[in-house]
Amino acid sequence: MAEDAKKQQQLPPGMVIGPDGKPCKACTVFKDFAKTKGTVPGSGSKQAATAATMMGALATRPTECPPDSEKLGRSTWTFLHTAAAYYPVNPTPQHRRSMLSLLQSLPILYPCNYCAEHLGGEMQKNPPDVSGRAQLSKWLCDVHNEVNDRLGKDKFDCSRVIERWKDGPADGSCD
Repeated sequence: MAEDAKKQQQLPPGMVIGPDGKPCKACTVFKDFAKTKGTVPGSGSKQAATAATMMGALATRPTECPPDSEKLGRSTWTFLHTAAAYYPVNPTPQHRRSMLSLLQSLPILYPCNYCAEHLGGEMQKNPPDVSGRAQLSKWLCDVHNEVNDRLGKDKFDCSRVIERWKDGPADGSCD
């Protein structure tokens, strides 16, 4: 336990270690991961660390690389919000079972174990509402906003979920 805490203290800010003991690409933002290239946490000059930080901030992730936590999260939220926006207004029992199964699988299968555990805890406190499109979209938006709040990001106006994820703006700019 003390050894795990020591390892965690030596990591650069934003770096997450996966269950295999290696830096988790799906749990770490690429720009934070890129900061560590060529450096060993806890050693090296201040100048090298500053250069690594600047390079990380400027780095762009090649498309053939595994997704980092931002890309994976953005893609997952896009899929979930879009699925909710197209979910039936009056779902059948099969729709409800399937959506609940999809959502309940995320804490088990999501590649970022930290995110998966956190989502699982949120779902225990506030179970998904799969009773209809509006309820599911609202539940998902609330969960997403809780994550955004925890990450210091802006919250989304949940009254606009169908516009954002299904219909597009009234001005027709997405048509």
